[in-house]
Amino acid sequence: MRLSVLIPVYNEARTIEQVVERVRSLPLPLEIIAIDDASVDGSGNVLERLHSAGRLDALERHTVNRGKGAAIRSGIARATGDVVVIQDADLEYDPVDLPALLKPIIDGRADAVFGSRFQGGPHRVLYYWHSVGNRVLTTLSNMFTNLNLTDMETCYKLVRTDLMKGLPLTADRFGFEVEVTARLAQAGARIWELPISYSGRTYAEGKKITWRDGVAALFHILRYNLFPPDSARRH
Repeated sequence: MRLSVLIPVYNEARTIEQVVERVRSLPLPLEIIAIDDASVDGSGNVLERLHSAGRLDALERHTVNRGKGAAIRSGIARATGDVVVIQDADLEYDPVDLPALLKPIIDGRADAVFGSRFQGGPHRVLYYWHSVGNRVLTTLSNMFTNLNLTDMETCYKLVRTDLMKGLPLTADRFGFEVEVTARLAQAGARIWELPISYSGRTYAEGKKITWRDGVAALFHILRYNLFPPDSARRH
């Protein structure tokens, strides 16, 4: 089973090469698709070099910054593997967790697998209020989706490619995590959740999520769950 790893990139010149090499070293058949969302820090040059060296299988470029969700949609359109996963371009998520996350799909037990930062895996100790906010958003999402997830906002969501390509996704920015969770629930997908390690960054180290994104996520939870397009509903 081949894994398509989508890496949306915006101003991650310091870490992107190391992330790509960690993914490339996995003992899995895979393709790596990077999407440069109009970076201005030299990330594009690093990605071009990696692509030329064969470390990337495909490279998409946005001429203007469109947001993480839009970058992921560009990657989904290029994916040719059996399963899709998003890999952030920083060093917060460790690709070494991906083979274990893939197993329930390989075994035919799951259509999607979420990697949870709150199920006991090793993690860096950082911001208390971030964890509280995440749990509040996850709980609210669960109330609408009727799922019992512990980490709706996780980056690591492995989804069968045929299923992912059929989801009506529209979110351009950080609403993607809320939307894809809602769409999977509306499609009746079989979802598993497994623990992962997590090494969160501080703001000084380049973390981009702020309280404003949390407020926006509340709006997205209501929007994507209460007003799904007809194509999102299970038939």
